[in-house]
Amino acid sequence: MLRGVRLFSREISAFRDRLAGGELCLGPAVTFIDPAVTEALCDSADFIWIDTEHTAMNLESVTKHLMAARAGGTAALVRVPSSAIGHVKPILDAGAPGIVVPQVRSAAEVRGVVDACRYPPVGDRGFGPHRPSNYGRAFADFDAYVDDMNRDLFVSVQIEHVEAYRELEAIAAIPGLDSLVIGPVDLSGSMGTLGRLEDDEIVAAMERIIDVGHEAGLSIGMGMGSQYAFGRRWSNRGVDWIQVDCDYSYLISGFERVAAGVRGDD
Repeated sequence: MLRGVRLFSREISAFRDRLAGGELCLGPAVTFIDPAVTEALCDSADFIWIDTEHTAMNLESVTKHLMAARAGGTAALVRVPSSAIGHVKPILDAGAPGIVVPQVRSAAEVRGVVDACRYPPVGDRGFGPHRPSNYGRAFADFDAYVDDMNRDLFVSVQIEHVEAYRELEAIAAIPGLDSLVIGPVDLSGSMGTLGRLEDDEIVAAMERIIDVGHEAGLSIGMGMGSQYAFGRRWSNRGVDWIQVDCDYSYLISGFERVAAGVRGDD
């Protein structure tokens, strides 16, 4: 593999290998702008989930988090705000080795996402990969670079709306898609039961996403908060990788636990 490509694909390739080997992969969501958060978490995480959907992150801050993840040898997945090309392309060109696209509604939309992530002739991604090409060094073997990037980029979409759920089989069958990511809370909201994750309809929907995804050869991801039992239950049911809570929650819970110990409240 080209040196310039290896620098940007080795961590995501290792992440893929761990999933293929049946290992449960867990990672934190990063919401703070400071890349020191990613730097601090890398050695404890299987991947870093950099969230731009619900945060104040901009392209500059995302790029710094990607640099920190690369330095830490940890795969980074960036959740973009939407499937719009204006949200996807800059993140890819910043060097994201994997993306998570939220709130997709149809197979046609997901096909557009996959096309936007793969260079021609596989897809229609625009060409301007400065960081991913190691600042042009990888162009020494241009065709190999394109082939490697088309193969290595990890593309996932969140199934968190009933409209996407209704097209689940068609979405799972799209070539070039790597993973379906369950968004339990938003999925429940779109089904009229926001936050009621134990409702039979929601449980059945999540189980079906796992089964259909696995049958199509896709890994299954999931986002969650700090409910350990919830994560354990769904990892036992077949979820392969989980975004487990987030940076500010760790700060709060960590401080409260230590403070309670000092006070003798425990």
